[in-house]
Amino acid sequence: ADVGGLLGRKVCRLSKGIFSPFFLLTISQFFSPPFFLFTFRPSLFLLIKQAEPVDESSVKKMILTFEKRSYKNQELRIKFPDNPEKFMETELDLNDIIQEMHVIATMPDLYHLLVELNAVHSLLGLLMLHIAIAVVDLLQELTDIDTLHESEEGAEVLIDALLEGQVVALLVQNMERLDEQVKEEADGVYNTLAIIENMAEFRPGLCTEAAQQGLMQWLLKRIKAKMPFDANKLYCSEILAILLQNNDNTRELLGEMDGIDVLLQQLSVFKRHNPATAEEQEMMENLFDSLCSCLMLPANRDRFLRGEGLQLMNLMLREKKMSRTSALKVLDHGMIGPEGTDNCHKFVDILGLRTIFPLFMKTPKKMKKVGVSEKEHEEHVCSIIASMLRNLKSQQRTRLLNKFTENDCEKVDRLMELHFKYLDAVQQADKRIEGEKHDMVRRGEILDDSMEDEFYLRRLDAGLFVLQLICYIMVEISNSGISQLQQRVHQILNLRGGSVKVVRHIMREYAESIGDGKTEEFKEAEQKRIMDLLDNF
Repeated sequence: ADVGGLLGRKVCRLSKGIFSPFFLLTISQFFSPPFFLFTFRPSLFLLIKQAEPVDESSVKKMILTFEKRSYKNQELRIKFPDNPEKFMETELDLNDIIQEMHVIATMPDLYHLLVELNAVHSLLGLLMLHIAIAVVDLLQELTDIDTLHESEEGAEVLIDALLEGQVVALLVQNMERLDEQVKEEADGVYNTLAIIENMAEFRPGLCTEAAQQGLMQWLLKRIKAKMPFDANKLYCSEILAILLQNNDNTRELLGEMDGIDVLLQQLSVFKRHNPATAEEQEMMENLFDSLCSCLMLPANRDRFLRGEGLQLMNLMLREKKMSRTSALKVLDHGMIGPEGTDNCHKFVDILGLRTIFPLFMKTPKKMKKVGVSEKEHEEHVCSIIASMLRNLKSQQRTRLLNKFTENDCEKVDRLMELHFKYLDAVQQADKRIEGEKHDMVRRGEILDDSMEDEFYLRRLDAGLFVLQLICYIMVEISNSGISQLQQRVHQILNLRGGSVKVVRHIMREYAESIGDGKTEEFKEAEQKRIMDLLDNF
């Protein structure tokens, strides 16, 4: 910036195109070292007088000035509602003090003053006025996640006051009246979403409340709006995924708002076309993640079925575009467990077996290009086949089992190939873990539950869960009553030095870990079913 030009004018441009009066200084005063300090924040370029250090006293003074100017502006607005010129000067003054208040974001331990002196309540009251964007900028900086973690106590006080003032409802109402064709207002929407993300990260429990205060409805409306892809649409997809994470209340709310249909409509664009940019790909992944989260709720499985979600995912698998990997993950979520029974039957009816088995027989090379590991792909495919074996009845089950007898049982050969691949990987991991345990015992260290959990996670990461799914498929097809399948499984086990005992051990471990989050009754029934299959293996 031209310093002379900056100081030679009475008006200095501040954040987001807002102009505000500044006292003039001569050039010599400006360059006098003790007089001014430049401070850069993401949303503004402030000149702060060094002669007045910012402390509790100056922050109190600043807040009281804000309160006075806010009251004056409100008074004139009520007195001259149809004559903006009468209150324009007070609005500019109010904007100036709001800009100055950004400095409070550098001292989260003083946030309690904002609450005690009623500034939070006053700021929220300004969200319905033209000055709302300046307020949003300030709130975005005050709630910056790094700043919040600098003073947990100050942060708690601020977040409590914001939530008490129904901050999300007010922010949503403000976004509804913003015109995103205007850059300044589009930035206002972006910063509003940043406030919500910051608060949700600091206090995940507020997601349900936020969704119910109109945020979920606004997000779905914005995501399906016929507007060109931009940073705000990407951000909306991120916030949606955050709201739905580990939260059955928000999943149910989305389902009731026909959100499953909205997600499917938005994703249908990617069945024949790849995302144009990395940002658009990120949005696509966020929408897929949101869909997977929603399918954790049984009621949404039915909505997914009625919305022809299976047909769309099946098409994506056939088209071989970037969306294929995520479509596989969605099918896995939609078909798993007893709640996935209807989806499993429908998948066979729409000829899904013709799509899934080629992916079982050969892991596509393109998977690695889109950042998906071979293990991840094989896990989803095996999980889908295991879910179908668990859930299918009568004719559809027969069609599935017939797939394993085709072409001289080539699917069984592939299954056994995967079995030995993952058995080897898990055994290698087990050896390393046993060595570490031995060293720990030698050093006199205690193997507590948290260490055992960490070791178990490492075994899963090495491929234990995929191995469990493969063994489950082996046991299921061996119990199908088709002697050809049972003979082929045992023949290959014997040929390659495998062991029925090892398979049984893996399945017992699988049975013990089954049913997390389910009722004790379900867990017992499922464990009994697996043990009965093992008895006949």
